[in-house]
Amino acid sequence: MDLDLRKLRYFVAVAEHRHFGRAAEALFIAQPVLSRQIRAFERELGLPLLNRTTRSVELTAAGRQLYEEAGRIGGAVDGALHRVREAGRGERRLVVGFSAGLHVAEAIRAFTASHPGIAVDVLPLPWTERDAPLREGRAHVAFLRHPFDDTGLRTVPIGRESKAACLPVTHPLAGRDALTLADLDGEPLLDARSRRTSSLDEKFELVASGQGVALVPLSITRSYARPDLVYLPVTDFPPVATCLAAPEGHGPGPVADFLATATAVLRPDGGGRAPEPDPPRPAPPVPERANARPGR
Repeated sequence: MDLDLRKLRYFVAVAEHRHFGRAAEALFIAQPVLSRQIRAFERELGLPLLNRTTRSVELTAAGRQLYEEAGRIGGAVDGALHRVREAGRGERRLVVGFSAGLHVAEAIRAFTASHPGIAVDVLPLPWTERDAPLREGRAHVAFLRHPFDDTGLRTVPIGRESKAACLPVTHPLAGRDALTLADLDGEPLLDARSRRTSSLDEKFELVASGQGVALVPLSITRSYARPDLVYLPVTDFPPVATCLAAPEGHGPGPVADFLATATAVLRPDGGGRAPEPDPPRPAPPVPERANARPGR
């Protein structure tokens, strides 16, 4: 079947509002029209997406999965249209995204030396939307850390980096040269499960004020030096994989050329032209307790 993007957009509105009336208002259409479109969409798919009662609208298992997929589908479509419009305007521009602490300047210098006619912009990527700019067309290629959603993306492994514990300078462990996970047993960890933060600055302010400790990649510690914080290597924490990423199907052109150049420049061993991507090897999640070992 052909996917009707309009009906998908209608479904997403209902899934977000959990109410046909409010969804119809947000879409600026009549509620009966919206109801008919959703029922037609369910018939086309051959399964129910919503459980309807007189008081509520809930997603079925299939509806929850489609809602999760819809963000990726919409992002991919938006990104493709953005790239088509750029091509139609004759723009020769490359936007390179990068995660905090990962530096792309050397790769950009090498690329612009061999592609002087292509303007290069950079886009810092907060960890809340590391892969979204690639799907939405705001970035053409990015230098990222795993884990992230790599569906629909080509990834090229670059390296691996260790993690460090970020502590207040007044912390009893601050005078050590290095730590193990056992040293952090009982310390409150500031991670996505315990306390979500929107930026590194926010996380470091919480650490400096004694709210907990954070585990961060070593490259971040070199970019965010503060007199009220110390960074100590955690010798037994699994390293984090880094990679270049770009939307699949980009073909020959500036993106492919940048991937090749950046791979040779950014890999510690000077890895030559970009190979076919290996399966990504995301680092395990931060343990529930600081002294927990991966796999327990």
